[in-house]
Amino acid sequence: MSKIRITKQFSFETGHALYGYDGKCKNVHGHSYKLSVTVIGTPISDTDNVKYGMVIDFGDLKKIVKSEIVDVFDHATVFNKNTPHVELAKELEIRGHSVLLVNYQPTSEMMVIDFAEKIKKQLPNHISLFSLRLQETDTSFAEWYASDN
Repeated sequence: MSKIRITKQFSFETGHALYGYDGKCKNVHGHSYKLSVTVIGTPISDTDNVKYGMVIDFGDLKKIVKSEIVDVFDHATVFNKNTPHVELAKELEIRGHSVLLVNYQPTSEMMVIDFAEKIKKQLPNHISLFSLRLQETDTSFAEWYASDN
């Protein structure tokens, strides 16, 4: 049977700052991110399976992406934990803000790599992550493709 790609789209709001950057993005700011998750697999051929004909139930894919990405990053501020932004992060946390400290510069490029690793670990064995597209503005996005890795 043919391999089929399916895509589910998500959106979330996240703040960040790029420590050491030489432009405006060194300041704390936010984006209305749009994440497109594409997986590839063969539709289930077992007619007794309630998910017959599906590569993966869109609801199951939604559960994975929401728990690993959306619920974690939505309305949080992301900082590279290996920078002085850690001090700001601690102050924000004390004041009740949601803060994520990551091991990378929180650019769209690095975030999409992080998201790919998190999603791949949760997919069923018969499904592969094909690509991700993380859009931070209407005209700017980063893409990750399994074939490039």
